[in-house]
Amino acid sequence: MRAAGFKSGRLSQRGFSLIELLVVIVIIGLLSSVVVITMVDPRGRITGDVDRFTGRVGAARDAAIVSGRPMALWVSQTGYGFERRERGEWQAMSDGPLASKDWSSDTSARFDGVSQLRMVFDNVGRADQPLDFTLARDAQVIRVRIDLNGRVKTGE
Repeated sequence: MRAAGFKSGRLSQRGFSLIELLVVIVIIGLLSSVVVITMVDPRGRITGDVDRFTGRVGAARDAAIVSGRPMALWVSQTGYGFERRERGEWQAMSDGPLASKDWSSDTSARFDGVSQLRMVFDNVGRADQPLDFTLARDAQVIRVRIDLNGRVKTGE
């Protein structure tokens, strides 16, 4: 006579294992963070632009390390973008999270003396120079600094 719930000497399995539930929770968390990072701030605050820019700069630095190829960041008054060094030439990143982006409406970058700023991350993630500029929208102004390690720091 068999006890209820046993089949061929084994317990019948019902539901999900703890590992399966944890994997699903991690996937949902990662997808949620991607959505939050890419959402536009409905209040029109300039910090949304800074947060998206910060995330993409970190991704470009990481891409340089992982691929073993230099990555460049350029910043203009109207937007920013990334380039990868391929076969001795700089190639613009045209798709994905590192494609060039415009600042949100009424937002502009301010810097003196040049029309565009540029920084290059080498294959260990070190930048060739620090960048310093301000982002402005209406009365909001935020200073953005990127150090040689690729860390973005902001201040008003």
